[in-house]
Amino acid sequence: MKIALLGYGKMGKTIEQMAIQKGHEVSLKTTRDTIDYDLHGVDVAIEFSSPESAVANILKCFEYNIPVISGTTGWLDHYSEVLNICEERNGSFIYASNFSIGVNLFFTINEYVAALMKPWQDYAVSMEEIHHTQKKDAPSGTAISLAEGIIQHTDKKGWSLEDTSKDNIPIVAKRIEDVKGTHSISYTSNVDTISIAHEAHSREGFAMGAIIAAEWLQGKKGVYTMKDVLHIK
Repeated sequence: MKIALLGYGKMGKTIEQMAIQKGHEVSLKTTRDTIDYDLHGVDVAIEFSSPESAVANILKCFEYNIPVISGTTGWLDHYSEVLNICEERNGSFIYASNFSIGVNLFFTINEYVAALMKPWQDYAVSMEEIHHTQKKDAPSGTAISLAEGIIQHTDKKGWSLEDTSKDNIPIVAKRIEDVKGTHSISYTSNVDTISIAHEAHSREGFAMGAIIAAEWLQGKKGVYTMKDVLHIK
């Protein structure tokens, strides 16, 4: 594949290294805020830019009829608009708050545990996420996806960094130097605590998942998720 990397920060550089190792070619690299670039000759775009640039990057891929994989978080207020335009232009699109294969398996485990715990009202659910100090959004997109998975299977109405009412899932967001990403969910009662957690050891897991998604999307039209890529029901 000839890959365009839209956003060439730490994640983009890791994706480049792993893509070349797999025999792919990186034919275009842009900075996180570049807006003037040509996508002709590109097979797929992998977009890890900034919340301010993500939507424009994705829509430009639709304009060029280029499949696009986006891992940028913080822009999802425009998600429905992007999906509508993708459908109108017969585009190919995968968004994930986290492309790590382990995290996507963890998403499914999280939903299963939430459904299992729903009848046991003595247990209060909470979440903690830890990322590197350069990460702008808090909570992380991964934490929000985990919270949405819990909400889907319980009586919770939302999540909050501050509101600890019983209708919300309280999230503690920590930023520590050079942490790749840790997410833990706990169910606590007066007598015990049940916890599940995922800890990333390097960026390679995120990068490999994005490349696998890009390979999988070749020749397909429509909007997909990592559950489709990994055949998770």
